[in-house]
Amino acid sequence: MGSWIKEKQQSAAFFGTNSAWLEQYYDLYLEDPQAVTPELQALFKEFDHGEPDTRHLPIIEKFEMAAQLPTGSVSGDAAHAQKQAAVLRLINSYRLRGHQKADLDPIKYSKRPATPDLELVFHGLSEADLNSSFATGSLVAPDEMPLKNIIELLSNIYCQHIGVEYMHITDIEKREWLQQRIEKPAGQFPFSDDDKKKMLECLTQAEGMERYLHTKYVGQKRFSLEGGDALIPQMAFLIQHLGAQKTKELVIGMAHRGRLNMLVNILGKSPAELFDEFDGVKADELDNINSGDVKYHKGYSSDVPTPGGDVHLAMAFNPSHLEIINPVVIGSVRARQVRRDDKQKNVVVPVLIHGDAAFEGQGVNMELFNMAMVEGYDIGGTMHVIVNNQIGFTTTHALDKKAGMYCTEVAKMVQAPIFHVNGDDPEAVVFATQVAADYRQTFGMDVVIDLVCYRKHGHNEADEPSATQPHMYKLIKAHKSPREIYADRLTAAGVIDNQFAKSLVDQYRDRLDNKEDIVEFGPTHNNDKYAVDWTPYINGELTEDVKTTISEERFKKYGQIITDLPDDLKPHPRVNKINQDRIKMLNGELPMDWGMAETMAYASILDEGYQIRIDGQDSQRGTFFHRHAVVHNVQQNENFTPLSQLESDKNKIDIINSVLSEEAVLAFEYGYATTEPRALVIWEAQFGDFVNGAQVVIDQFISSGEAKWGRLSGLVMFLPHGFEGQGPEHSSARLERFLQLCAVNNMQVCMPSTPAQTFHMIRRQMLRKARKPLIVMTPKSLLRHKLATSTKEQLTEGGFQTVIPDRRLKTKDVKRVILCSGKVYYDLLEQLTKEENTEVALVRVEQLYPFPRQALIKQLEGYPNAKEVIWCQEEPINQGAWFQIRHHLQHCIADRFPLYYAGRKGSPSPAVGALKVHIKEQQQLVKDAIHGKHGSAIDAE
Repeated sequence: MGSWIKEKQQSAAFFGTNSAWLEQYYDLYLEDPQAVTPELQALFKEFDHGEPDTRHLPIIEKFEMAAQLPTGSVSGDAAHAQKQAAVLRLINSYRLRGHQKADLDPIKYSKRPATPDLELVFHGLSEADLNSSFATGSLVAPDEMPLKNIIELLSNIYCQHIGVEYMHITDIEKREWLQQRIEKPAGQFPFSDDDKKKMLECLTQAEGMERYLHTKYVGQKRFSLEGGDALIPQMAFLIQHLGAQKTKELVIGMAHRGRLNMLVNILGKSPAELFDEFDGVKADELDNINSGDVKYHKGYSSDVPTPGGDVHLAMAFNPSHLEIINPVVIGSVRARQVRRDDKQKNVVVPVLIHGDAAFEGQGVNMELFNMAMVEGYDIGGTMHVIVNNQIGFTTTHALDKKAGMYCTEVAKMVQAPIFHVNGDDPEAVVFATQVAADYRQTFGMDVVIDLVCYRKHGHNEADEPSATQPHMYKLIKAHKSPREIYADRLTAAGVIDNQFAKSLVDQYRDRLDNKEDIVEFGPTHNNDKYAVDWTPYINGELTEDVKTTISEERFKKYGQIITDLPDDLKPHPRVNKINQDRIKMLNGELPMDWGMAETMAYASILDEGYQIRIDGQDSQRGTFFHRHAVVHNVQQNENFTPLSQLESDKNKIDIINSVLSEEAVLAFEYGYATTEPRALVIWEAQFGDFVNGAQVVIDQFISSGEAKWGRLSGLVMFLPHGFEGQGPEHSSARLERFLQLCAVNNMQVCMPSTPAQTFHMIRRQMLRKARKPLIVMTPKSLLRHKLATSTKEQLTEGGFQTVIPDRRLKTKDVKRVILCSGKVYYDLLEQLTKEENTEVALVRVEQLYPFPRQALIKQLEGYPNAKEVIWCQEEPINQGAWFQIRHHLQHCIADRFPLYYAGRKGSPSPAVGALKVHIKEQQQLVKDAIHGKHGSAIDAE
């Protein structure tokens, strides 16, 4: 150590002149030794070995003592030392702000900000210092260089076609890793002539596809990639680069721009198939069940060869709603990583391709970044590519629509490194992408590549962009294409001749004319042992009858697992009381409540070899304190999941307290469910009302994904629903919206009224082959209602009942039949019991879609003397089930009875705010249902 300090004697004046600078770093060292460079760590460590009474001394005196220098000797050559410090600050400024001086915009349209801190004068330097040599510090360069060479090197690294933002990263290891990778090439990218020819070929394919479609299908929308052509070599080289590192799957999410180009030139979709879609060859095969979608929304999958073996590529189907595909992709990646036991999260990698304005403008991206490192969602980092055509959307310039200089500011919330790259330089694009990929694989963090380019045509090919962007499009029309620019560059460098570039263009067009595949597939194409065979599920029917009961032996086994807690685990007293009550339920001393029956269902499913994933904002304990699937130790910071004792290598259970997000989390779980059919995936809203924060996911994926794209999903949504006086935002899960989306057996909507019904419903969802979404209006107050209980026999016998008859009465005495669903049944039951009324029957419709017509008809036929049928609901008449199932009810009663409505009057708000008003309304609707006369409030009209 002493020798190192001795070597610094010549630089002593530097430390003397910059003692304040050194003091700052010493303070950092005292807080965290890893926060400073290894050299400074060694220096400061020597200080700490001094006498205890020296720690209060100024840093410069410590330096003199450690170096055994004469006191005051550090004052010599102060001028040079001061300039040396200025040079180090200049180097740091380039690292921090060089991206703002970089040549990023191919068409030179965007204005670059002034960068005074990259000028000599800002740091007290001048041109007179250019020939003087200075230490380069941590710059990846010789130890000393003339200042002019240092500046030239810094400019080549940080101010050419790549502008890097990474100094916001607080982790020194990550920052130093990036410095090494960025600075070592000194601006000269290490690509062979063959690599460069391959890049030119990719650019030729990108341009060739767009020009071919432009002439063959004039005026048809295709959302051209032109201007952002570098995306194709970027993706082609990324796949090979990751494949060489043993990555086996890339899951890609992207919007419409450039999608067709990607499908043909990267994923290997047949040009013939694409041309058939333009020609509408198979349009007659579509119907209301398989509605299909536009060609630029469709996904694809294939296996392409790489140096490390075949890589499976999967591009997700997506709607026009920008960025919403992103959490779906990430959920799918998580499922694939679990399937492959990819603990390092490097075997399956997500790639999300964004638009510039959408990346910064759509809040789902912020939600997704917020989930990036959270247990339950972590997938080892995402590769983000922004096709930044500098048009915010349609006709609006991006600079008019962003808060900061770049569209990438949101990525800094996870300290992602950001590579801004000129889209006219494919070598810079590929280099930056490979560095970003290696960073992701090394640190498991998100990375962003901002591909700065332009949009040659309008938003779609029918638009005229010059009407609103005349100056920009004047520049674009005068600008050569990326292929032409790069071909000229390679020709000038002697890598190719003019004939080579022309032959690539001609060959590609010939292949399209002959409808030949562009991508060569690998030998294991569609033969991966990890691939899921969806065949058994494709023809699954919701009418399939499956046995959902469990034996008494299994009931006892699961009960012991659920209630037998470790001896050293001390739960909260309230949780302990719940556990003790469950033991009594097992012994028949107490009736079974909701939490116990639900947990029994999970235990049985897990034990039968299925995965379980339950995700929601309070899912471990349950919003209403009923589940407690994860038990916390009040004496130590640890917890225990009883059901984990049933896990094996294949059947895992994850119960996740989610981040405070609905849209991204629900989309994530949809992505997981569409990827893993043997997983029970449940998303639980804290209150059902909050589901409307994820409405786009419900509309665009959950309800219609199968009809549009043939994507099956067994996702379950638990939505607490019930009118209990908690106000407009804690009452309704908007049942009517889900029923409105129901058609051709696309999903199920249930409102179970007993614990046993929930048990059988959950088991039915997994045991049937059908993989359809299940929407459940789950209870709140019923979780502890004295009448909403079940017995052991109701789990070991029977099954899910779509309609539950009233077994209290003699059917011949019934004059009025009330049909209802959910909590209102118990309100009606308590009133009828209080009145000792034997003429009104209560029939529960537990499944609202597919509507159980035959089961309901059978029940109604059992009341020979009934005179009228009432539909009773808690929701306002314009909400709830009434308007959505009225035609079903009318069909079931035919002309036998009149049909009336009993419930709240129409309202734009789901519920009132005052408890007193709520109680009055509830009492009135119960009264109307039981005693109302035709022409009163009971009248549906």
